[in-house]
Amino acid sequence: MKPKSPPKRAHNRRKFLTAGLLGLAAPIPSIAEAANSKANTSRTQASKIKGLNPPEAPAADAGYTPGILAEGRRLLFISGQGPRDYGADSETQFRQTFERIKAILEQAGGSMRNLVILRAYFVQFSRDLPVYRRVRKEFLVQPYPASTAVGVTELAPPGNRIEIEAVAML
Repeated sequence: MKPKSPPKRAHNRRKFLTAGLLGLAAPIPSIAEAANSKANTSRTQASKIKGLNPPEAPAADAGYTPGILAEGRRLLFISGQGPRDYGADSETQFRQTFERIKAILEQAGGSMRNLVILRAYFVQFSRDLPVYRRVRKEFLVQPYPASTAVGVTELAPPGNRIEIEAVAML
């Protein structure tokens, strides 16, 4: 009697698994070299920020750009910032908030010019939006960052009425 050979399907499965395991164990120099090459290229490129203003998507107000095409080495995510003095008038609170954002940017080696998007939150939206629009133009440069403003019922910490978060390309 002739011994039975394993079914062809099981043999193919074994070959597949063996090849897969060998592939995982073997180094892949071409991928590593490509990653190093790309990383080195990125380190030498300066960040570029280009405003996009298509006629089909106009800005609702001056002081922001509908789209920002950003190319650079690093992204900086700035958590929501608020003013030092919650009792100050809205204009002072916005200036204090932008000064905090500016300080974070400078510590990262950037400036307000590196901002690509701002998100502003207001407890008193109709009162604060016009003030925000006016003050932000004192701190920002063209192309202005993309921007969103949102009315909310409350912010943290208690007593805070405005908050701005940002993303910058460095």
